[in-house]
Amino acid sequence: MERRILKFKLLIISLFIYGCNSVPEDLVFNDKVINQTNTVSTMQVNKIIEAVPEPVNIWEYLKQKSNYDDVEINEQTLKYMNRHLQNLELFETYLNKSEYFIFHIIKELEKENLPIELAFIPFVESDYDPFSISPSGAVGIWQFMPTTGSLFNLNKSWWSEDRHDAFKSTEAAVGYFSYLLKRFDDDIYLAIAAYNGGPTYLDRQIKRNKRRGLGTDFWSLNLSNQATDYVYKFIALRELVINSEKYGIKLPDIPFEPRVIRIDIPGQVEILTISEHLGLKPELIYKLNAGYTKWASAPTEMSSFYIPIEKNSLLDDPNNPLNSINKINWISHVVQSGDSLWKLAEKYGTEVTIIEQINYLDDSLLTIGMTLLIPLSKSESNNFIPFEMHVVSEGDTLWSIADKYKIEMRDLTRMNNISSNEYLQLGQQLSIGNKNIHRNIESRKRTILYSVKQGDNLYKIADLFDVSVKSINEINALSDNRLKPGQIIKIAIRAF
Repeated sequence: MERRILKFKLLIISLFIYGCNSVPEDLVFNDKVINQTNTVSTMQVNKIIEAVPEPVNIWEYLKQKSNYDDVEINEQTLKYMNRHLQNLELFETYLNKSEYFIFHIIKELEKENLPIELAFIPFVESDYDPFSISPSGAVGIWQFMPTTGSLFNLNKSWWSEDRHDAFKSTEAAVGYFSYLLKRFDDDIYLAIAAYNGGPTYLDRQIKRNKRRGLGTDFWSLNLSNQATDYVYKFIALRELVINSEKYGIKLPDIPFEPRVIRIDIPGQVEILTISEHLGLKPELIYKLNAGYTKWASAPTEMSSFYIPIEKNSLLDDPNNPLNSINKINWISHVVQSGDSLWKLAEKYGTEVTIIEQINYLDDSLLTIGMTLLIPLSKSESNNFIPFEMHVVSEGDTLWSIADKYKIEMRDLTRMNNISSNEYLQLGQQLSIGNKNIHRNIESRKRTILYSVKQGDNLYKIADLFDVSVKSINEINALSDNRLKPGQIIKIAIRAF
């Protein structure tokens, strides 16, 4: 396949600083060149390889292990490269967002013998942000849609959303890429395009080219702008990192070693308790364990958390409060035929009045299929319920629920990540919130920057990010509702 070679000049960094000399047909180890056309003994090669120092950081490892494909840089790829090169400090910060996850991702890719360059994909997808939610509903660092996520065992419950979990979603993404690479004959560019546009879409374009007698590689296909730009963004990022010296880029210092460790803690665990014991901001615990979508893990016998590896020694203390943290002690029970409040209270060792109070029951009548929150003992800790919950019953509407609890409709919909016109289901649980979780509120929010587009207005932007116009006005101190294209505004969105 022939492609037009584009002459280009980088916007900020001039390539001539580092020169353009290369030895594309040679192997280079520690500045020693082995010409591939000559015969070299195994001993000579081994001695040279042994001289290569062990990688001290993630980027050196990527450079050493990458099967770098020196593709020609077209205009679109160059555009994405220049966006990063315009602000090298910002680019370094951008790369540093991967600090807690990229080592794990590389190791998971290597387990399946996949190209480790795929570790760049979460940059393209989400800026390595596990809380990321796209306008189309894709979630997490790998931006899984619900259907694809379920195919790779990413589950969702009232307590958790595996697509937000950076570690579980990485296993799913590795499995998905393994499938895509096999399906598209180990062509990394076709696999990446299929990850974005879907394998069925790629198959259709390949079959179309076959019928026309055209090539079936990525460069020959007439793909959508979204799919092609997605691949170009990947190539641009890979080029800048693998050849960082050429562009004068200082890569952040991320050691080539685990940054987190998984720990198991008995029972249900409040995230704030972990953060306070380890001396960490709750935002970091939320980030490392973004799969937990409430203030705590699910009420199970054992909860798993990821924490910075340097904090692990704090758990060795026999007086560690996390060893006996299970004081919430309650479960979700789906009402079945024959259930009654008295039977459930006896079964779970609690009291009817407690079940009624927690679940806001006006009478003792239960509906099959409804979900009840039930404490597991009569201890005083059962009186502390770290949130208020409403179980939807016949005739409930969002307006009537908001009116009942004296809260704003937008707050109710925002807390539960639903739209104002969404149909409610009998037995559905809605979080109401109360003073007991006020410490968590700031951990549930984060501020992003948004560049105003042509045709944007405050109402359109508020709808896009599921926030109120008032909140945008307040955080930006806007004197009126007029916006200009290119204007940068702050938006406080929910972390989950």
